[in-house]
Amino acid sequence: MLIIPAIDLKDGHCVRLRQGLMEESTLFSENPAEMARHWLSKGVRRLHLVDLNGAFAGKPVNEPAIRDIVDAVGGEVPVQLGGGIRDLDTIARYLDIGVHYVIIGTAAVKTPGFLHDACNAFPGHIIVGLDARDGKVAVDGWSKLTHHDVIDLAQKFEHYGVEAIIYTDIGRDGMLTGVNIEATVKLARSVNVPIIASGGVTNLDDVRNLCAVSQEGIGGVITGRAIYEGTLEFEAAQALADELT
Repeated sequence: MLIIPAIDLKDGHCVRLRQGLMEESTLFSENPAEMARHWLSKGVRRLHLVDLNGAFAGKPVNEPAIRDIVDAVGGEVPVQLGGGIRDLDTIARYLDIGVHYVIIGTAAVKTPGFLHDACNAFPGHIIVGLDARDGKVAVDGWSKLTHHDVIDLAQKFEHYGVEAIIYTDIGRDGMLTGVNIEATVKLARSVNVPIIASGGVTNLDDVRNLCAVSQEGIGGVITGRAIYEGTLEFEAAQALADELT
């Protein structure tokens, strides 16, 4: 199981939000490319990038910082990116500069045909992000809760050909309150594509708990605040995951 460090970009800097609220951001680095090199030196096997401004604006905003990060890792590890991706041209541009996986969230929910087209145009490179609170999917940078059930959408998008599904429990994201194991397992059991867990990772106990259910189809977990604030040490987390899965 992969431990995937998150680099969340706001105004060109690396930050973390609490429950997706832009006004609840904590600055961790003014140099995201240097942060990417740091994780590379620790043996990371994948990086997770989010253009936070883009997620709210509905279009790429932090592209220069994203380019710098991709250049910094030099193709040594896959980079997955989400936030403000609403058209095929944007996907093509990001893949051309070296991003390996593009994450479609809001646009997948609002315009399912776009996700279907993206999976057809870029097979193997499209991940869908489903962000939910109490089983209902949120969109527009988590600012709007929809009536869509997360499992229903996951099953629909699986048939489109997504590479994986990132499942985030909004209520726990950035709160260091532990992963919602029950909801993550329930989703993983409902589909056959890998689930990447996100939201609430705090310490090695969370890694241990996820590893215990990884056979359900959980292929990785994204972590941000925990590895920046020191409640989770990345190398120890990946070593434990390697031992248990």
